[in-house]
Amino acid sequence: MRGGHGGGAESPVNVTPAISPPRTLQLPPQLLNPPHFTVATHSREAGKPWLEGGPREEQRVAAAAAEAVMASLVAVQPRLQPSPRFSLFPSSVSDFHGASLSCPVQAKRKTWGSRGTLQVTASSSTKKILIMGGTRFIGVFLSRLLVKDGHQVTLFTRGKSPVTKQLPGESDQDYADFSSKVLHLKGDRQDFEFVKKSLAAEGFDVVYDINGREAVEVEPILDALPNLEQFIYCSSAGVYLKSDLLPHFETDAVDPKSRHKGKLETESLLDSKGVNWTSIRPVYIYGPLNYNPVEEWFFHRLKAGRPIPIPNSGVQITQLGHVKDLANAFVKVLGHPKASKQVFNISGSKYVSFDGLAKACAKAAGFPEPEIVHYNPKEFDFGKKKAFPFRDQHFFASIEKATWELGWTPEFDLVEGLADSYNLDFGRGTYRKEADFSTDDIILDKSLVLQK
Repeated sequence: MRGGHGGGAESPVNVTPAISPPRTLQLPPQLLNPPHFTVATHSREAGKPWLEGGPREEQRVAAAAAEAVMASLVAVQPRLQPSPRFSLFPSSVSDFHGASLSCPVQAKRKTWGSRGTLQVTASSSTKKILIMGGTRFIGVFLSRLLVKDGHQVTLFTRGKSPVTKQLPGESDQDYADFSSKVLHLKGDRQDFEFVKKSLAAEGFDVVYDINGREAVEVEPILDALPNLEQFIYCSSAGVYLKSDLLPHFETDAVDPKSRHKGKLETESLLDSKGVNWTSIRPVYIYGPLNYNPVEEWFFHRLKAGRPIPIPNSGVQITQLGHVKDLANAFVKVLGHPKASKQVFNISGSKYVSFDGLAKACAKAAGFPEPEIVHYNPKEFDFGKKKAFPFRDQHFFASIEKATWELGWTPEFDLVEGLADSYNLDFGRGTYRKEADFSTDDIILDKSLVLQK
């Protein structure tokens, strides 16, 4: 959990921006300059791919406004212009052990409620909104924001889990108030005829599809709601084609063999139908209620006082985004004129190495700095078990488009966000999965033999 969409009428699949030859610049101290670490930047046009596709005058106005804002940022703190990409060939970061790299645009502070929910300004009009899914992770936070904004929210689920979920630290009264305002439509989205009939009878204004994986699951929704105002889709940054030129932009080439290819096909379907759609591509998501072993994988090992096995050098750079920031981005695109038929990368404001992430988790949870053991994954056969929760490569994306176009910025920095996740979830003894150290033991046993 590859490519983007820079224009209104073209398919987002296999769209590759025209890029002028990159310029090599010296990385400033703010980005923790390692030896031989190279930055390649696009030309100005390619550096702002989301300006493509609109009327010429709008492009010029938007570009001028972006330049003015960028100039003011540079006046305060020098930065690389335009958006930098990092050329991350394996040899180029062999000596880099910094904890994190800053994205080009820094996060601005926003106010969070004392109970862990965003304080947002109510929308100008109330919408009848359907969330496909919404009972496990992203939808739990998204539904609260939409209800807070005064929208009528319905969750479409199979009914195997409670329709609403009480947030960690949320009072019984607040939870009861929220639950009383959420409607439920029980059904299986694989039953396409039921989906068509039930949705057509309700006539929703907006659909948030949080758990859709295949285009065939989305077509019945579109057929049932011909007057739909907006379809907002949760895609994945995992669709991008693996590259040594990073971060990923929304217009980057995509991988037709990606395990997320169904999400690409869904984006193409939405565009071909002429629907007003928006697609959000998160990188790795973390935060309270996370059912994927992201931060929890580290917390289990830190709590047990165990060494943390990390594949290869540990300098592989990745990116995490807090679920509350992601939910806020989903709200931002609702009815936004610049979100129409657009893809947005959404994640945190910093990039982090694997080793740096282990240290950040320890700092956030109040544990001592961990012992890290590096290993060569090619020397082991773990069968179907995963020894490490992240893809063993550099993987991060630019969030500048969402910042410029939507006015969205992440609330949480990495350590603060990890602390929020730990304190509201894992630290309370709430585990999605019990600890399994079997692959760790195999790695550590071999490591001890090699040391002897």
